[in-house]
Amino acid sequence: MAACRKTVSMAWRNTSSTFQQVRNYSAPVDGSIPGAKQKYIPKSGSYPKGFLVSGIHVGVKPSNKTLPDLTIISSEVPASAAAVFTKNKFQAAPVTVSRETLQKRSGKGIRAIIINSGCANAVTGKGGLEDANSMAAAVDKQYSENTDQVSSTLVMSTGVIGQRLPIQKIISAVPKAFENLDNTHQSWLTIARAICTTDTFPKLLSTTFTLPSSPGTTYSLAGITKGAGMIHPNMATLLGILCTDAPIHASTLQPLLTHAVDRSFNAISIDGDTSTNDTVALLANGAAGGQPIESPKSEDGIAMQEILTSFTQQLSQLVVRDGEGATKFVQIRVINSPSFADARLIASTIARSPLVKCALYGKDANWGRILCAIGYTQGLSQDAVIPEQTSVSFVPTDGTEPLKLLFDGEPESVDEIRASQILAEEDLEILVDLGKGGGREHEASYWTCDFSHEYVTINGDYRT
Repeated sequence: MAACRKTVSMAWRNTSSTFQQVRNYSAPVDGSIPGAKQKYIPKSGSYPKGFLVSGIHVGVKPSNKTLPDLTIISSEVPASAAAVFTKNKFQAAPVTVSRETLQKRSGKGIRAIIINSGCANAVTGKGGLEDANSMAAAVDKQYSENTDQVSSTLVMSTGVIGQRLPIQKIISAVPKAFENLDNTHQSWLTIARAICTTDTFPKLLSTTFTLPSSPGTTYSLAGITKGAGMIHPNMATLLGILCTDAPIHASTLQPLLTHAVDRSFNAISIDGDTSTNDTVALLANGAAGGQPIESPKSEDGIAMQEILTSFTQQLSQLVVRDGEGATKFVQIRVINSPSFADARLIASTIARSPLVKCALYGKDANWGRILCAIGYTQGLSQDAVIPEQTSVSFVPTDGTEPLKLLFDGEPESVDEIRASQILAEEDLEILVDLGKGGGREHEASYWTCDFSHEYVTINGDYRT
């Protein structure tokens, strides 16, 4: 990940007899987007039919005076829905409420998602559950046909844990949010910004695709996500919302999303911490027409799985590129493994190693730390790792030859100058070859970033 500034200053600025630490890699306090991050923001997009979105300023967090922090995503027709939630034991109120809504509705008839940033509504007891239900009820009232006992609205929150929402502020702003509903690129970009916390840029992607049964029909898929810290499966301090106008049955939607998330949002790590609010939801309203996808194993289902997995990987990687204080984007790829599960465990262990991440920040080709992480990986199958069969390389992203560090358990004579050149780049791949001859189905990738001084600074004063 590119830094906001090239220098790594930890200077203290004396202003009015107070001391304030200068941050070089974190979000500017005025909400502006650092120049180095502008390249990740799309200038246009292709958005799914039948979805309208809105992002407005409420002031959930008292220090937020102008930035949007309340989001509504509305489907003009009832949509199928699926979601994957955090596995943290302290699950936030919106996670509990949204899960129950999906269960009661069997993933059918969802009309909207309401999201606030600035307060997580986590570890807030019965009052927090009441607040989450109140948010859903306020949205339900905007649909005149909604006479069901069960809400048709999913709820998400992100921000500081352990604080109650300013619920009246939020509820009273819902009608205004509905007045601003639109389907323009700017509207989608605004909601991507409205769900941010410590993010330095809004994360938005969209694409178009076709399906085998309806080659003449063009479908759209759009997604927003947020996250920059407390990121590690299962899942992370992130929210993700995906919307498509393809017709997908509710029973098919959940396995498609679960498979995709396992290979994307559950394959990223910034700091090894899993949060309380994490939710990735997928809505499909069928507004573009065509043959419904009734099974993930059908021809359309298989095609949709490939499209969704690739899309969620691209979207989740934006979270890593915005890792708190991060200067590098690193793919860890494990190949020739006896199984996908073994490869995934090893990639995950390397990705969350503080020593590996510090070495990457220091541009130090200390490959012994990578080997250590491979060697202490827990839960592997017997003989998954045999030192004499293991190879490790740095793979540059400019297409030049990989730099071999270890080959079949024997250390290579490392060109330190070449290693420094590779590690000076923004993007890097660490390739681990276990030498088992496994096929592509036994490979796994993880995406992570480095640890900088700035990460400690950001998290040391997060609540201030």
